[in-house]
Amino acid sequence: MKTINVPIHSTKTLIKASLSASVIAGLLLITCILPSEYNIDPTGVGKALGLTKLSQTSINSEALKSVNSDREIKSDIVQIEIPANRGIEYKLLMNKYAHLEYNWQTDGTELYFDFHGEPKGDTTGYFESFSITTSDNMKGSLTTPFEGSHGWYWKNTTDEPVVVTLSIKGVYTIKGA
Repeated sequence: MKTINVPIHSTKTLIKASLSASVIAGLLLITCILPSEYNIDPTGVGKALGLTKLSQTSINSEALKSVNSDREIKSDIVQIEIPANRGIEYKLLMNKYAHLEYNWQTDGTELYFDFHGEPKGDTTGYFESFSITTSDNMKGSLTTPFEGSHGWYWKNTTDEPVVVTLSIKGVYTIKGA
């Protein structure tokens, strides 16, 4: 059997290492972090490296424009009947970066579903699925990655119709089934 010798560092070595790490952290704080995050540059190194430009990021981004649009946050509760052995899609029209909170449930009957979005103007049939599973309920939120229709496809594999109660809150226009 082999013996492994692990060197034991002296207290003096540990103190030197800790002090060195603290000095390096302090230098990075003064020369990099303060200029790039807060536009505070006591040494001038941040300006020389172009780090002060990072703290001056424009607030005029596409996401904020979408949030501050003339559309208001609203909420709805809808009941959707899924016929026996059939499927139904329910869609919302949403802008890019719009936020949606949702909660849907059945009477306990599980449904196959695909929560997805389709980009506006796309003619190829492309869609992006956010969640695909079988369940009797789901709760969550979505910040849309693109403008278009977003919603659910539910498939009922039973011999009885199932009612889905959907609660939604956000910035959207109901397209429906």
